[in-house]
Amino acid sequence: MIAIVLTPGSATLADWRAIYRGAKPKLDPGCNAAVAAGAEAVARIAAKSEPVYGINTGFGKLAHVRIEAADLATLQRNIVLSHSSGTGDPLPPRIVRLMMALKLASLGQGASGVQPRTLSFLEAMLSGDVIPVVPGQGSVGASGDLAPLAHMTAAMIGVGEVDTLTGRVSAVEGLAQIGLQPLVLAPKEGLALLNGTQFSTAAALAALFEAEVLYQAALVTGALSTDGARGTDTPFDPRIHALRRHRGQIETAAALQSLMAGSPLRASHLTDDTRVQDPYCLRCQPQVMGACLDLLRDAADFLATEANGVSDNPLIFADRGEALSGGNFHAEPVAFAADMIALAVCEIGSIAERRIAMLIDPVLSGLPAFLTPRPGLNSGFMIPQVTAAALVSENKQRAYPASVDSIPTSANQEDHVSMAAHGARRLLPMVENATAVIGIELLMAAQACDFRAPLKSSAPLEAARAALREQVPTLDDDRYMYPDMEKALALVRSGQLSAAVSVRLPTLESA
Repeated sequence: MIAIVLTPGSATLADWRAIYRGAKPKLDPGCNAAVAAGAEAVARIAAKSEPVYGINTGFGKLAHVRIEAADLATLQRNIVLSHSSGTGDPLPPRIVRLMMALKLASLGQGASGVQPRTLSFLEAMLSGDVIPVVPGQGSVGASGDLAPLAHMTAAMIGVGEVDTLTGRVSAVEGLAQIGLQPLVLAPKEGLALLNGTQFSTAAALAALFEAEVLYQAALVTGALSTDGARGTDTPFDPRIHALRRHRGQIETAAALQSLMAGSPLRASHLTDDTRVQDPYCLRCQPQVMGACLDLLRDAADFLATEANGVSDNPLIFADRGEALSGGNFHAEPVAFAADMIALAVCEIGSIAERRIAMLIDPVLSGLPAFLTPRPGLNSGFMIPQVTAAALVSENKQRAYPASVDSIPTSANQEDHVSMAAHGARRLLPMVENATAVIGIELLMAAQACDFRAPLKSSAPLEAARAALREQVPTLDDDRYMYPDMEKALALVRSGQLSAAVSVRLPTLESA
């Protein structure tokens, strides 16, 4: 597995994507001096008599309580234990890995006051695949993602459980497998590890990367549906989109045109076709899918900035020996980014379901009802369309903005919160729903093209159809549909469908 060297403050979206996909992160050694300076500043502050929040005081509503020097190590341990109050199913390990890497990069900027050994400890856990078990629920997105990050930190001090290459074990046992003893936290370190937006950011980034794969697959199935319905590629003419000027729309139209280029099926109805216009689900793909791409890119910008920031509290300014208390832990930017991703994912599935509905309707498609050669005796693709409709409806319900909600916590000390964790945590299930919709469209668009034989689609789309047909044969008489759908869904989810077409499809970064 490749290693990614993280330079705190300037990591790229590609770095985070690689870590999410399994690359091992390591900090750029150039950050060591700043980290050491921050730790030394905290030590000097702790040695003084005046109270400084987070270093020698209680937390939240208890910030007025002064803690004696002899109790500072206990204070940091106690905050970890008391805040490990999450609930619900454990997060997927790859999200926890990304959360740990984000925390590593944040602490590596030297503004959190942690010891260099703490960063080495996190690096060793990531390198050795010792991943804390973190319940998914319990954060409101301010003061940071306290409960999820507390569970992460609890594993570092030997409390709770971890997932390892050999299975789930106690944190003490997992640390021992890679030669580590539980960490003893120095002043400020518990709070620095708990405070921040790393869970919300990790969950949103994970969904963003999966949504990118979804978007690309939806371009392929949308083009295949267009050919299967004997639609026109005229609406993808670049002159149309140049006049509107939206970057995502222009790139989406170009990709759709490339996918359909040279299609004998399309050429067969360039003349003597009495239809004037295709339905919006075909004709307006550049406008809808392009807007989704622009929205995902905007979310990517938000999240890339957040990933490179420092979001705990208080922040240490070693050059002045100061600890300044602020509100960088408030995850409003992440909440907005998560809501943008939700809207895009919802719309990708929504327009695809309309193409599915069009293909099974003989009046609109000119194909046999429900894409079966013997409708009546066979139901064909009747119920997969119902499944797609159900999934799209579920996503519509989930797409309501989480960021407009707030609920006061900590005896009204934290009286406005972002709900970024809610907004981010709902995204992967939404992407999975939309992925299933695109998988269903793949089955139906390929079936539609089968009815057009001996005419074929373009070379890229025939490659996509061949990738499906290697695993799923044409549907003649009704059969158990679930395995077909799972195989199609796997092609979409894995990125194999997009890779099969050998056409350069837009990405989050591409121009």
